[in-house]
Amino acid sequence: MSRPPITKAGAERLRAELEQLKFVDRPRIIAAIAEARAHGDLKENAEYHAAREQQSFTEGRIGQLEGLLSNAEVIDVATLNPGDRVVFGATVELEDEDSGTRVTYQIVGDLEADIKRHMIAVSSPIARALIGRNAGDSIEFTAPNGVKHYEVISISYV
Repeated sequence: MSRPPITKAGAERLRAELEQLKFVDRPRIIAAIAEARAHGDLKENAEYHAAREQQSFTEGRIGQLEGLLSNAEVIDVATLNPGDRVVFGATVELEDEDSGTRVTYQIVGDLEADIKRHMIAVSSPIARALIGRNAGDSIEFTAPNGVKHYEVISISYV
């Protein structure tokens, strides 16, 4: 099985979240559980149950992040030399050939995709249509709301 790709910046964001969970959130939750235990009867202690639930979520996320980071292949986009072609990690400016609107996306690993931050998964239909293309090329792909046509305006690697 191949290792899922992740950009260096994406891996750093996940590591920062992991550090926050392990060294800030986990100790705070442990202290909250200890304080709630000191209040006596645990059966009807809402603070205790809330802290235990938060602890469960936090420990699960820590395990998930450790697994993701240990299995992922970290790719430093700045060291790639793909010429003027779109490959993993590219930041691509596109123009909708129907409406003329422009949008910019970075092609990232599935683990770090976040459409609100204009980061699209390498496995998404638009990213698959972009891979291997050059500036000036037109692409077509099927989106949930129908077939889309874009022109590749520019490609950069940051």
